[in-house]
Amino acid sequence: MKKTVKKVKPKKVVKGRGAAKSRKDEMATLKRKRVQLRKESNAKIKELETKVKEVTENLEKKEAELRYAHDKIFQLEAKIRELEEKLSAGLAPSHTPPLAGSQI
Repeated sequence: MKKTVKKVKPKKVVKGRGAAKSRKDEMATLKRKRVQLRKESNAKIKELETKVKEVTENLEKKEAELRYAHDKIFQLEAKIRELEEKLSAGLAPSHTPPLAGSQI
C-alpha cells in the first residue's frame, strides 16, 4: 500500500482590499501608541513640574532660614562688640568688682 501525501498549498497574499485593511489596522495601532505615549509624556511632564515646584519652594524656605541665621549672627556679633567696648572702656583691672562667692 502506498501512502498518499497531501500537499499543502501556501496561502496567497491578496493585494488589494485586504492589504488596505491591514494597513488601516497598522495605522490605527500606531495612532493608539502615539496617543498613549503622549499621555505618558504629559503625565511625566506634570510630575517633573511638581517636583521642580517643590524643590523651588524648599530652596526659597532654606534661603529665608539662612538669611534669618545670618541676621541673627550679625546681631550677636554687634552685641559682643558692644559688650567688649563697655568692658574695655568702663572697667580697669583695679576697679573690677569681686566675683560673687569669692572670698578676699
